[in-house]
Formats: sequence, C-alpha cells, structure tokens
Amino acid sequence: MKIKLASSYGFCYGVKRAIKIAEEHPGSATYGPLIHNKDEIDRLKSSFDIGLVESFGEAEQVDSIVIRTHGIPKNELKMLKAEGKEIINATCPYVTTPQQIVERMSREGYSIVVFGDRNHPEIKGVVSYAEDPRDAFVVLEESELESLPLKSKVAVVAQTTRKPADFLEIVNALVLRAKEVRVFNTICNATFENQDAAAELAKEADMMIVIGGKHSSNTKQLHSICKNYCEESYLIENENELDPAWFEGKELCGISAGASTPDWVVQNVIARIREIEEVTRALRSE
Repeated sequence: MKIKLASSYGFCYGVKRAIKIAEEHPGSATYGPLIHNKDEIDRLKSSFDIGLVESFGEAEQVDSIVIRTHGIPKNELKMLKAEGKEIINATCPYVTTPQQIVERMSREGYSIVVFGDRNHPEIKGVVSYAEDPRDAFVVLEESELESLPLKSKVAVVAQTTRKPADFLEIVNALVLRAKEVRVFNTICNATFENQDAAAELAKEADMMIVIGGKHSSNTKQLHSICKNYCEESYLIENENELDPAWFEGKELCGISAGASTPDWVVQNVIARIREIEEVTRALRSE
C-alpha cells in the first residue's frame, strides 16, 4: 500500500511560535492547553516542566503564565497583569488580529458578528474585546442571524480555522440585511492551505487518516472535508488509535494533520501503519 502525505499539513506558524516561546520559559505554566494536542503538551511537560492551569483561580496561584495560542478573555489578562504575574503571551498573531478588530469596530458603534464556535477558547477571547458584550454575537449558521438585534452597521470576523465557503454564507446574509457591513476575513492562510491539500489528496485516496486533537477545530474541519471526498476518512490523535481493519484491500492511504500536530506524531503514525502491513503480510504467508 502506498502512503501519501498531503502537500500541506501539520504545524502552522502560530503553533511553532507558541511552542518555541514555551520551551524558552521552562518551569512556567500555560493557562489552558497551549495547543490542542495532548501528546505535544505531554512532551513539553516532561522535557521543559511546562505546567498547565485550567481556570483563572489556578492561574492566580502561578507566578509565570504562558498565554495559550487561542488567547484568553481580555478581563482575565488585565487582572493577571494587575496582580504582577509574569505574562508570556503566546497568543497566535492571527488570533490577536480579530481581537483588535472587534475592539476597534465596537468602539466605532458597529454590531459585532463572529462566525465560529461560541464554546471555543479563541472565540471566547475574541468576543471579550467588544465594548458592549450585548452587541456582540457568535453564530455558526446563517439561520441564527434572523433573531439578532443588529444595528444598521455590522462588522463581521471569523474564527481562524473555519471554512471560507461557510463564512461567505454568513457575509452574504448580512449584506442583504444591514445597511453597512464591514467584512474582515480573519481565517488563517495555513488553514486554507491545509484544507485545500487535504481535499485534493482525499479525491484520489482509498482512505484518509487525519491526525490531530479531538478538540481541535481545524483538525475536525480537515476530517469533515476529507469525508466529503473519501468516505473512509478517520480522525486519530496518535498511532495507538489505528485499526488494522481499516487498511484491508487499500492501495493508497492519504495522511493529513491538524495545525497543532507535531511531525514526530505523524511519523509515528506512518511507522505504525508499516508495522500493521508487515504483521498482515506475515499472517497471510503462514
């Protein structure tokens, strides 16, 4: 069986930057998972003693805090600074951009529409930069716009890992409704590239393996895109989740990985697939 990697996959700029920042501050703690990849977080813990705090209360007990790639709510960042904590900001610049846009457009009197998952830490942080939280709305579907008390002026941003086509649907609906719509395409270029590469590979593969955290938005998007073109597409976090039955009778296995997936995890998956092949071949020859 041939194994083919997508032409673009894995670590994005923001994740590489965050990991480098964390490695330069051993003994510190991240506020929330630095990235959505447990294996890489475990590596940072064992090799650099990078801790993890999950709540603001826990963060108050730590002297040196690394802000996760997804950012944190504005008020929490302000309070931590006021308490004299050492703040090491590893927020991805592509996430900082929509934060700044929301803050500026909100001050200028625009209603804010954020296209994304309201429960995702990135979106919680972005929305917190609105001057008036009652005038900032998070939507995932066009239908959700109908009941919103929007002003005549609307500014719209997107979660960095969403599908561009879905964002366009939200934008088109707003243009038909509001007098003025300011559109800020804040979807990350790395997301475009990984999604396009995964789609192209899925069109020719017998099966697809998408590697990444189960809570990673961009990884779940990749898996969804792959399933559109290749029904036998599987989302795994590491090589331990591979099922030998998936590979029976397959000629081309495509592999993609989310933006928080380190290459060493990808290589472990490839090595495990080859082991499965060898075991299968040995059993057939007996």
